[in-house]
Amino acid sequence: MFQNMGEQAFQDQGSVSHCHGCGADNKQGLQIKSFWDGDEAVATWKAQPHHCGGRQEIVNGGIVATLIDCHSLNLAIAHAYRAEGRGIGTAPRIGYVTGNLNVSYLKPTPMNEALHLRARITKVEGRKAWVHCTLSAGGEVCATGEVLGVRVMRD
Repeated sequence: MFQNMGEQAFQDQGSVSHCHGCGADNKQGLQIKSFWDGDEAVATWKAQPHHCGGRQEIVNGGIVATLIDCHSLNLAIAHAYRAEGRGIGTAPRIGYVTGNLNVSYLKPTPMNEALHLRARITKVEGRKAWVHCTLSAGGEVCATGEVLGVRVMRD
């Protein structure tokens, strides 16, 4: 995993609680964990057999899209807190929802390898944040995503 020593995942700091993809309190969810790497966010995730797509050796495309979406929005949240000089999860809480998600599937995503996500903010304008994300396995990019996040009031 990309985690720095002593660093807590965005999700474990209160960025999101119950989301299926990234909610720290959703025990049935994917439980992805996103971390800073400079100005970008990184995450590593491993599929389980029930995450398969049309074949047992390939990750379901909806799972791929969820990983990209959730990792990207968690970066938008963390970026907004950082820009305001506040800790993630502090009041008033910052939230982002998906305004648009465009995923390009470049090759099948293998079930048997750790998946690596890397996201970066490409533009922020008012309440909108645009994020570019890649999902790789074995050093090869399997999917990319362009996510538009819209900031919402949480409390």
